[in-house]
Amino acid sequence: MMSNRSTDILFQLIKSLEKAEKRHFKLYIKRSSAREDLKVIQLFDAIDKGKDYDEKLILKKLPGIEKPQYANLKVHLYKALLASLRLLKSSESIDLQLHEQLDYAKILYNKGLYLQSLKILDKVKDLAKSYHQESFLIQAISLQKKIETLHITRSGGSTADQLTFEANDVNEQRNEITALSNLALQLYQWYVKHGHARNVKDEKGVKEFFKQNLHVKTINLKGFYQRLYLYQSYCWYAFIRQDFLMYYRYSRKWADLFKNEPMMISVETGHYIKGMHNLLTANFNLRNFRQFDKWLARFERFTFSQPATRHDNFRMQAFVYLTSAKINQHLMKGSFGDGLKLVPSITAGLEEFDLYIDRHRVLVIQYKTALLYFGNGNYEKSIDHLQLIINGPVDMRIDLQCYARLLHLMAHFEMGNDAIIESLIKSVFRFMSRMENLTMVEEEMFKFLRNNVYESAAKLNPELKKLLTKIKQFEKDRYETRVFSYFDIISWVESKVYEKPMSLIVHEKYLQSRHR
Repeated sequence: MMSNRSTDILFQLIKSLEKAEKRHFKLYIKRSSAREDLKVIQLFDAIDKGKDYDEKLILKKLPGIEKPQYANLKVHLYKALLASLRLLKSSESIDLQLHEQLDYAKILYNKGLYLQSLKILDKVKDLAKSYHQESFLIQAISLQKKIETLHITRSGGSTADQLTFEANDVNEQRNEITALSNLALQLYQWYVKHGHARNVKDEKGVKEFFKQNLHVKTINLKGFYQRLYLYQSYCWYAFIRQDFLMYYRYSRKWADLFKNEPMMISVETGHYIKGMHNLLTANFNLRNFRQFDKWLARFERFTFSQPATRHDNFRMQAFVYLTSAKINQHLMKGSFGDGLKLVPSITAGLEEFDLYIDRHRVLVIQYKTALLYFGNGNYEKSIDHLQLIINGPVDMRIDLQCYARLLHLMAHFEMGNDAIIESLIKSVFRFMSRMENLTMVEEEMFKFLRNNVYESAAKLNPELKKLLTKIKQFEKDRYETRVFSYFDIISWVESKVYEKPMSLIVHEKYLQSRHR
């Protein structure tokens, strides 16, 4: 069923509509269509009422429609839905408003009403400058130049110089934006595929790539988008390398960019949400508990605001990143049991946003949920969530794939499933070796597991103390601590050594940090 849900674009679009959008579409199609086109409404209703996309069942509900006609009807319905949504949403987006005004200017120009067209273009330029929409600025200037070149407008002798200056200025800005957005995108894609830098070779490669592709002089950048993409680039660069202080510094600059220009929150809501997510993640990685709590409260308030609730896409992003942050808060505090109370709402959210949410986000949420279950001693439930990651394709977040397998192995170790532990140790070790994802910490973990699979609790304790001594020496080593970003192995070992629940060990550390 999921394949149909994810592949039929008309089904996806209809299922994404809210009640008001459906109502508006019905009014729009009845007002703008010929009588015979009302078959489109029958098709709309048939798809809307179905839980899944079933073509045979839909055709039964449309008597007199043959399969070739059905394909054309679907295309017609899809276009009509987009036209209806554009009409309904035009006032909600600065992009759509600028598009609309540019269309009016072109219509007036084609009617020969040059002066009226120029008036609208002046308004377009003012609006575009206010909201840093350089791509629309280029279009407005281009049409102005066309009118001034082909017609006598009596606009004054300085117009040519002014338009030339504006065109050169906006072109330079667009070149900067393009170069920096390319860099930010490529670094982010590197992270999505690989995760954090695994070794010196990875870090060297990322450093060289960053240096070679940062083509813009960054000292005097003033434009909103230039700074936004520059801060994003530095964020991904620092995050990949686990330079969490630099990551925090640039994620804070990212968030402050919107603080200084709050009107841009409505224009670039997705970028604002992502910036807040990165700032929360930076505070989580640095264990800045007070700052984390402050920003989390601020972000949660924002998720109820008009910009965050305006579109399905933003609601989905807000849900994903708020969920991630709330789980991180419980992972920091050791309040795993309280964190598990979020699971029903997380499950409901994943179902609600099933059509839009990307698999990468689902993987992260599943892994973090598995950590809550593991920390709370619910190893079977932890394994259930880890299986969802392990059984999927290994095409992104290689790091997450590796640590899901390691946590899965440790859950079976905790449960005393000796019959499968040996084979699991071999398969997980092979997988992590093949993916070049083994650090000294993991090497020591595998040695411990291999040597102590069948040991009694009494004999296990001295070996756990040895393991703790070995892995604690790597606590400050950036390459070796990658594992600690995915799972608090030191607290887990300490819980075994001191015979305390892992939740208590983590919570005690949290309380100590709060009183420093």
